[in-house]
Amino acid sequence: MSQDSPKFQLSNWEIVSVNPIDKTWSWKDYFCFWANTTQSLIAFSLIASLYILYDLNIIIVFCGSIFAGLLVYFFSNLIGKPSSKHGIPFVVFLRTSIGLNGARYFGILRGFVGIFFFGVQTYFISKSIGYLIRISLFSIDSSFLEHEYLLLFLMGLNLIDWISLLFTLLFQYYLFSKGHKFMKYFINFSGLLVYFGILFFFIILFAEYNQQLQDSFFEILEFENIFVEKNIVPFLTITSTMFAYYSIVILNFGDFSRYAKNEKELNKGNLTLLLNLIIFSFLAIFITLGSDIVINKELAEPNRFLTNPTDIIGKINNTYLTVTCLLFILLASLSSNLIANYVPSQNTLINFFPAKLGLKSAGIIIIILGLVIGSLWLTFISQLGILSFVDTLGSFFGPLFGLIICDYYFIKNKKIINKDIFSSNKDGAYYYSNGWHIKGLYAVFIGFIFSAATIWNSNLNFLQSYSWIIGAVVSFIIYFLLVPKNNE
Repeated sequence: MSQDSPKFQLSNWEIVSVNPIDKTWSWKDYFCFWANTTQSLIAFSLIASLYILYDLNIIIVFCGSIFAGLLVYFFSNLIGKPSSKHGIPFVVFLRTSIGLNGARYFGILRGFVGIFFFGVQTYFISKSIGYLIRISLFSIDSSFLEHEYLLLFLMGLNLIDWISLLFTLLFQYYLFSKGHKFMKYFINFSGLLVYFGILFFFIILFAEYNQQLQDSFFEILEFENIFVEKNIVPFLTITSTMFAYYSIVILNFGDFSRYAKNEKELNKGNLTLLLNLIIFSFLAIFITLGSDIVINKELAEPNRFLTNPTDIIGKINNTYLTVTCLLFILLASLSSNLIANYVPSQNTLINFFPAKLGLKSAGIIIIILGLVIGSLWLTFISQLGILSFVDTLGSFFGPLFGLIICDYYFIKNKKIINKDIFSSNKDGAYYYSNGWHIKGLYAVFIGFIFSAATIWNSNLNFLQSYSWIIGAVVSFIIYFLLVPKNNE
């Protein structure tokens, strides 16, 4: 029997099938997973803006958000169940559809995007830590921040900024490199504690400004002209916007669904995304309205509302409340960085070098690259317009999803050969053509063309929020037409 060449060693303890005793995630854990995904600054600003700032019917916003949640639930179940059944992360499962080498190189694209956004988000997390340091120093000595050595800048960052950035990177490495058991505890702790903090802030506002909050809410509440033709486009726009926000975690959801106790718990857990959307939307609306009342001491015009939490706390003249809010923002940002960026990047790096990397060594690479991106973000990277390039790489994600779903459910009839997933034997089922599945490549690239066109073709920019779904559908259809069904 031919043995795996070291050059093509494919197994690694971190990406092989999960030990059954480690499959401990229940629906409650997935509730916290979706809570962390929803509790970001971007989600707060997005939801508050949709409900309050824009001239949209609040019922249409709610229905569009829920419909987007249903789509995310449906797609997450599709991609999550195979990983749950076989205990493998997304990038390993990708080997069955696009080949051993195909999974390495297309998987690493997800890693690049994850590392990029990890570095960017780390930069913004470090800014919050910098605020806490400045508040602490100011409370000790109000003149301390005027010292000359704190007014020297390197790449747009002063000494406090650099200390904050390095501390944020090292702290994340310390937390995130502890393995999947700690990851579960951290996600649960963060999801529940952040909800507690937001709810506590809401109760304070509601107790103080009960009547004003109710009046303000009923001003934006409108039940008339809901089912009219003019609301179709806003409904679709809201749906696509909310779906686009969650789409970054769908492709790699198998990285977390592999730990599910069973399919029933996974299904129930994914359904809690809708509950999270409802709870977080309610709190975001009332906190935004209440904060406006506190800041302005009277109801404000819509264009005066602040929907970014950092802007809100910056306007509230209360040091203790500011520090408390910053701590909750830090916790929410750390957990969302773990879910959306760190874990997917870690798994794709290990899959690319399975013989050389583990959790800690892959984490070191992420931290080093995160330092480069975070330190250069303000003065260099943010000025390059590089986000269009990153979005272009992200245009592969929808097509890869469409390929996997078509291959697993419709071509392979939910059957895969576990031993061949980790075998570089030329006779293996997933070796294909020197590790590449050519028909799978065709499907992905054709889907990518349609998906990326919504970014680069100005006439199709209005479809950009749907680029993920467009790429997935096109790739699914092309692959289904190219590959004969396995009837075994």
